Amino acid sequence: MLRRAQLFTLFVLLAVSPALFADQVTLKNGDRLTGTVVKSDGKTLVLHTEAAGDVTIQFAAIQEIKTDQELHVSLKGGKTAVGPVSTSDGKLEIATKTAGTVEAPKEDVTLIRNDAEQTAYDKSLHPGLRHGWAGGANVGFSLARGNSETENLALAFNAVHPTLNDKITLYASSIYTKSDTPPPSTVSANVVQGGLRYDRNLKPRLFAFGAADFMSNALQYLDLRAVYTGGFGFHAIKSDHTTLNFLGGINYTHETYSNGAVILPVTNPLTYVSYGKTNKFAALTLGEELNHKLGKSTVVTENFYFYPNLQQTGEYRTNFNLGTVTKISKWLGWQNQFGDIYVSNPPTGSKNNDVIFTTGLNFSFAH
Repeated sequence: MLRRAQLFTLFVLLAVSPALFADQVTLKNGDRLTGTVVKSDGKTLVLHTEAAGDVTIQFAAIQEIKTDQELHVSLKGGKTAVGPVSTSDGKLEIATKTAGTVEAPKEDVTLIRNDAEQTAYDKSLHPGLRHGWAGGANVGFSLARGNSETENLALAFNAVHPTLNDKITLYASSIYTKSDTPPPSTVSANVVQGGLRYDRNLKPRLFAFGAADFMSNALQYLDLRAVYTGGFGFHAIKSDHTTLNFLGGINYTHETYSNGAVILPVTNPLTYVSYGKTNKFAALTLGEELNHKLGKSTVVTENFYFYPNLQQTGEYRTNFNLGTVTKISKWLGWQNQFGDIYVSNPPTGSKNNDVIFTTGLNFSFAH
């Protein structure tokens, strides 16, 4: 009989143990939710429940919180505390192991993380070079047959490796467009560009940067342009939804134009000589960069760079880009990209401007 009673007691304990060791959140309307507190930004709180998964609760609607797990709590003024959390008389109480019970008004809470979220956050601050990358690849393709025969292919790749104090950015893109009507085939776009950049925060709003950019543009007869830049930038806006940077520096440009418009030599009109020229000069790098989250699913990026030649007054280049990516799923999105590349002194036979618009799919990744 005693053994049966012991088994029954054990069964009851096992049945109610999830409730005994779960976090509880009581709302001002009397509703009580049970689960695991995941995180909070002081405005909302995420509670993981067995039945409904992650539930987001308005922090102002919470009457009481009681947790059995330790939480990492950040308060206004930079103070942090770690321990189980409860509420009393509208105040948050954190039962720390070293400093006793720390009390603070709920309005002073800026962040709450459980151990898993805190560990992931700590890793994100100092990831190894093999981890912490995020970015995506864009693919756009069109094909026409019948009255017109054209092919268009646009590819792009970008990857960012941010840490607490610095950031590495890699990018590459290619656009190729060909038309077979009327014969012979003509290429109306053939641009390849890529580069890398390193940013290092010096102060909360001031950063230094170094970059190397490479580009070829067949229709401007540009065989290769290499630009090596160093300078400083300023975070005019830096928030979760918007980043606006202004930057300035100096660069060394090495560009080679070849295979351009043919020239008939005076000495022998029956032969043809291709245009060829190499430029080496120092120039300024001036620019602005904007990244803005528009709603929950769309990101808008825009940048403009101005490169005035310091050795040939009046000669300059500009590069303007505007793009959007709208998320369809966690890893798939729809992208649109507009670009305008301007050169004040293009080779004879080519135009100053190359205006490019692409659209297609975006495949995002994180590692």
